Amino acid sequence: MNRIYSIILLALIVASCNKSDDDANTNNQYLPNINFDTGTLVNTNLQPYDVLQFPNNYVILNNNYGINGVVLFYAGGDNYSAFELSDPNHALSDCSTLSVEGVIATCDCDDGNSYEILNGIGQTGTTGNFALKRYFVEVTGNIIRVYNN
Repeated sequence: MNRIYSIILLALIVASCNKSDDDANTNNQYLPNINFDTGTLVNTNLQPYDVLQFPNNYVILNNNYGINGVVLFYAGGDNYSAFELSDPNHALSDCSTLSVEGVIATCDCDDGNSYEILNGIGQTGTTGNFALKRYFVEVTGNIIRVYNN
């Protein structure tokens, strides 16, 4: 009986993860698709990136990457996530750049949209349909490459 429940649960998880989720985020009218590549910039043996050797830490990659910069979060194990630091539910403006405190990135616009930097999902009260724009992360030893192309 437990095996049947496990199979049903696995099928639901697989069915809920589909390409259209990614397509919805790439078709965001507010955020242009910017190609960039950090290459070997992020070396966890060097400051300020050495904090990424420890779970629940992040670094901000300046606005040479992405639109308004990128937040790179380390959750532990092999789990890294990288997101754009622009509110995906606003046209680009001075207030739409996100500020990070702890695991929450918050927009400075009047509505105060906020998102988790672990998964990019909007917090309760966030207006709009888009999650944070996710970027690709590749880890090779102590080098973390973040890119979008």
